[in-house]
Amino acid sequence: MNVKSPTKLLSQDSFLLFATRSSRMFAYGLLSVVLVIYLAEIGLQEWEIGLLLTLTLVGDTAISLLLTTSADRFGRRRTLIVGSILMVLAGIVFVSTGNLVLLLVAATIGVISPSGNEIGPFLSVEQAALSQIVSDEKRTGVFAWYNLVGSFSTALGAFAGGLIVEASQRFGLIGEAAFRPVLWAYASIGVILIGGFSLLTSAVEAQRENRPPSQTKTLLGLHESKQIVFKLSLLFGLDAFGGGFVIQSVIAYWFYVRFQLDPAILGTIFLVANLLAGVSALAAGWLARRIGLVNTMVFTHLPSNVLLILVPMMPNLYWAVGLLLLRFSISQMDVPTRQAYTMAVVHPDERSAAAGITAVARSVGASISPMLAILLVGSSGLMSTPFFLAGGLKIVYDLLLYRAFTTETDRSTQDI
Repeated sequence: MNVKSPTKLLSQDSFLLFATRSSRMFAYGLLSVVLVIYLAEIGLQEWEIGLLLTLTLVGDTAISLLLTTSADRFGRRRTLIVGSILMVLAGIVFVSTGNLVLLLVAATIGVISPSGNEIGPFLSVEQAALSQIVSDEKRTGVFAWYNLVGSFSTALGAFAGGLIVEASQRFGLIGEAAFRPVLWAYASIGVILIGGFSLLTSAVEAQRENRPPSQTKTLLGLHESKQIVFKLSLLFGLDAFGGGFVIQSVIAYWFYVRFQLDPAILGTIFLVANLLAGVSALAAGWLARRIGLVNTMVFTHLPSNVLLILVPMMPNLYWAVGLLLLRFSISQMDVPTRQAYTMAVVHPDERSAAAGITAVARSVGASISPMLAILLVGSSGLMSTPFFLAGGLKIVYDLLLYRAFTTETDRSTQDI
């Protein structure tokens, strides 16, 4: 398998975007394992935690739509800096208070990730910027490395989050106090991101003079590609709705409730899981060049969802963790191919809008299911239901995607 090193593909701005992506995903990983446990420690009830997670994603939808659809006009660098400021503010509020109202406001307006996955305007704007400063034939390779860096960083963050809590407990901090250093680290990384995005050059900004002046953007920055973007958005929203039942915080909470695992062990599990997911991204680029982008998305995603359904059916912790890790080893292979496909099938001056709209669709899809998942995990008779719902819905998504997009469009973009 011949996978080019990113050093041969990236410019100075691209390296900086990779560095900020790495820092951001490390911060998201820090929270993903401990956030729900921390919220329980400060006294929130399960329905309050679920509501908080849901509003986090609902707020992300509104903020992302506002920022990504105006990023080219407002400025991509400025948009990324604004997102970083919201990340800092959310972290400070979460670490400073247990008041539900204030936490709900911070979750809705701020940028805080309960899943270990991207949230806020960052991914959409960075995708558009990277698509502009790298050539078409390098796009899938760059996105593969971009996702690899993100997965590794999330893995290290999850591992570090568990270690920080364990170290805090050894220094005498108990209960919620042991988790607060993780929240402070999250806010601090947001400050670092502000500085990093400030160093980007004007090369990442939208080049208005290259846009066809005769074409009218009729809706949210889209003109020629409205139909395909909205179709993709509906499908991606269904996939995200299913995935919202098994975001990393929920899975960690499930293992915590069912097997009484401490945060350090949970951090180690998700370290390995995210490392496996990251490595698989490189294989996705290689596979896509041979069988096409849509085929790669579907044929790797389907078996991962079957494995997801089987996780809670395992007889003990070791089998459950083993199957979860096997699932992670192929579950993210669709991510770089999905991103590359979206960028390939839209007009160049629609990329920011297309990335933003599809990302918002995923946020909308994922905004309700975490609340339901937390309630289900808290019920002894239904605690495994989120795995079944997630796997079933994501299998339906795979079948619909294959039926809708296995066409000449995919074959024409399989080498992109």
